[in-house]
Amino acid sequence: MNRAFSSLVKSLLVATLAISGAASAAAPAAAPAKADPAKGATLYDSGDAARGLPACVSCHGAAGNSTIAVNPKLSAQMSAYTYKQLVDFTTPARQNPIMTPYSKMLTDDDKKNVAVYLALQVPKQGAAKNKDTLELGRRIYRGGIAANGVAACASCHGANGNGMPALFPRLAGQHQDYTFGQLQAFKGGARKNSAQMTTIARRMSDEEMKAVADYIAGLK
Repeated sequence: MNRAFSSLVKSLLVATLAISGAASAAAPAAAPAKADPAKGATLYDSGDAARGLPACVSCHGAAGNSTIAVNPKLSAQMSAYTYKQLVDFTTPARQNPIMTPYSKMLTDDDKKNVAVYLALQVPKQGAAKNKDTLELGRRIYRGGIAANGVAACASCHGANGNGMPALFPRLAGQHQDYTFGQLQAFKGGARKNSAQMTTIARRMSDEEMKAVADYIAGLK
């Protein structure tokens, strides 16, 4: 009788543990906190004096519409791309004397909040400036450089430069100087966070880079 009772207790215990384990496995994991554009706006516009964080607006302009040709326009950029760049600045893949120390001071939530805020902003239109190279820039952007194995920029960044979510960044309206500078950085190895862009840039001349950068500035 005691053996039978003991066996019954063991059976019930095993069954209870199995049910408990199944319920635990079925329970959904806690959802990650959503990025907060309001917090991103505060950090972007005012920085955080307590942590020694300067305001992003001083370099990248109101709502991400930079007026400084060597500083990128960030307005309407895809949040996943902006976030990735802020992370990359903290690694050897993309070092920058200003952005690397700044990015290292940002928390992961800070990066996500600023990125989401910028993605919601309305970009100001840029313009191409050099009519003599506009056709060359258009040909490269839309058709690539077949002789050198350079793919069309539009194949990844879209016909109008609006990019592809979570894959390739928005380029439309970007400053000529900034785009040219990044192509140079990829070519020279100063920027290492895209093997694809490094390969493309190494197959382009300075003249071709400048032409396509100017064309990109006029996209909308």
